[in-house]
Amino acid sequence: MSIKGKVALVTGASSGIGAATALKLAANGATVGLAARRIDRLSNLQAKIEAGGGTAIAIEMDVVDAASVTAGVEKLASAFGSIDIVFNNAGLMPISDMEALKTDEWHRMVDVNVKGLLNTVAAVLPHMVRQKSGHMVNTSSIAGRKVFPGLAVYCATKHAVTALSEGMRLELSKKHNIKITCVQPGAVETELFEHISDGDYRQQMEALKDQMEFLKPEDIADTILYALQAPDRVDIAEVFVMPTQQPW
Repeated sequence: MSIKGKVALVTGASSGIGAATALKLAANGATVGLAARRIDRLSNLQAKIEAGGGTAIAIEMDVVDAASVTAGVEKLASAFGSIDIVFNNAGLMPISDMEALKTDEWHRMVDVNVKGLLNTVAAVLPHMVRQKSGHMVNTSSIAGRKVFPGLAVYCATKHAVTALSEGMRLELSKKHNIKITCVQPGAVETELFEHISDGDYRQQMEALKDQMEFLKPEDIADTILYALQAPDRVDIAEVFVMPTQQPW
């Protein structure tokens, strides 16, 4: 099914998977709302999309702030009349052992990775229910299926995203014709490692790049486009995308 003419909201659009997916959606005919806190990056991405003949709008949005999310969603819906696709992609991945008690990082992960997704769902869902159609794509992770040392809280947030996605599918797909897709990437070359304040874990994660070829953000964008273009009768409910060389 073509996404040409659809209106999409992408959170975490200022870099990595979000930016790559925004570019991919725009290249395939969707109008894209670019949402993140870093408005300068969004403006540059908007210019890049428009230079390629696409349509986009930069929306300064902090997913942790429900009022900010609501205002951003309304801005997009008012400008283009609907919201057909949402890519809930904003996320953080600090790594540390529990005994380090980096409680600020714990709470920030929960706020962004879980509450931020819920804020966006709450703002967008009424639009999709009214129009009796829509497709939400949520970014989980390999950490939404497995648990790793140093990543207890991050894994908990991504397990939550996986569970929420399935619950949303069960409640919304048949009743309101809203598809739900949960994307679970393995190692991807993004800015996530920059959130790691623990020096030893940062070094360990960076060393992984010498052990295998990471996925590119464009690989996940291709996967999302595949799910969005599936026929009406098909909901790609969950997709696990791994680097060929990743053994765990």
